[in-house]
Amino acid sequence: MSKSALKRRAREARHWLLDACFPLWSERGIGGHDLFREALTLDHQPAELETTRVRVQARQTYVFSQALRMGWKPDTAADHVAMGLSTLTGPARRTDGLVGRVLDAGGAGLTDDTADLYDIAFTLFALAEAATALGGAEEATLGAASLLAALDAKLRAPDGGYFETLPADQARHQNPHMHLLEACLALHRADPDGGHLSRATAIIDLFDRFFTAGPGNLLGEHFAPGWTQPTGRNADIVEPGHQFEWVWLLHAYARASDTPVHPRAQQLYTFACASLDEEGRAVQEVTREGAIADGSRRTWPQTEALKAHLAMFEATRDEAFTAAACRSFDVLMDEYLTPDGGWIDQYDATGKPMAHNMPASTGYHVVLAMAELMRVMDA
Repeated sequence: MSKSALKRRAREARHWLLDACFPLWSERGIGGHDLFREALTLDHQPAELETTRVRVQARQTYVFSQALRMGWKPDTAADHVAMGLSTLTGPARRTDGLVGRVLDAGGAGLTDDTADLYDIAFTLFALAEAATALGGAEEATLGAASLLAALDAKLRAPDGGYFETLPADQARHQNPHMHLLEACLALHRADPDGGHLSRATAIIDLFDRFFTAGPGNLLGEHFAPGWTQPTGRNADIVEPGHQFEWVWLLHAYARASDTPVHPRAQQLYTFACASLDEEGRAVQEVTREGAIADGSRRTWPQTEALKAHLAMFEATRDEAFTAAACRSFDVLMDEYLTPDGGWIDQYDATGKPMAHNMPASTGYHVVLAMAELMRVMDA
């Protein structure tokens, strides 16, 4: 398919975001007590749950930061971003400056105050994106600075990177570090002189030395203490969605640092593409030899495939990648996204829906992929 075919899809993405997604989650995705809802039901109604994760507050803050940048109801979008900032710099914070995991949906504060690197990474990402969208909001900038200071003081690990939780877990995990890299790149865009690129470079070093040190130099997920290689199932299972996500991040890092794209990006991309089914769908888990280990299909790996295809196209201008991007976009629109702005989050290996609601957290993946499509295609 040609660039013009992909550009038409970029315009379709814009219409879906502005006319369906942002209106739905603005109208029904915000509950009482100035908190974003954890989920909607499959018929797009509010799901009344007792708690909401801090990462949902961060991801939805990002969603409406994008809405603001795209010109969707600027006053409304700015209010939603400000609401998210208030939560992430207030009730979500622990006394030591880190954030917890889970908030009471009734406004009573943290119900699980465990410090988790994954949630910290998304909070930093949201603060950076909000600062960019709002033109340098002091609350977001100061909130990010204080959270980074607490992160360095409390979670820095002697064997590289950061502990994933407090109290520290002896096992190590790439996924929270991947999202911390994403946050560092967003912080660098918001504040190019803030030293955030050096932190990103340190995570790229972890990727090079540890995350891809296993057989085939593929991206592993879980590691033994000291970032040593795991045993058993953790040694053999990889996630195509994360291979794709790192492809996109490695290209983003190369642009930010004005350096060549890491050579393993091509290797991860080739492997992940080989794991797609005939229609271009990504499954949850495969072995390092490419055999399916978990054939279920969630929304997020489809968005990461789209982002990786776009990154490859942007770097090479080879229209073979536009055809792959068109396929991933069509899978998303035809099978996962609803005309009303929601999504079916997961199918089993036979194609039967597994989702019981529409998790708000999925919106980050969808909106980011759509925003990348619009950016790359200038649509």
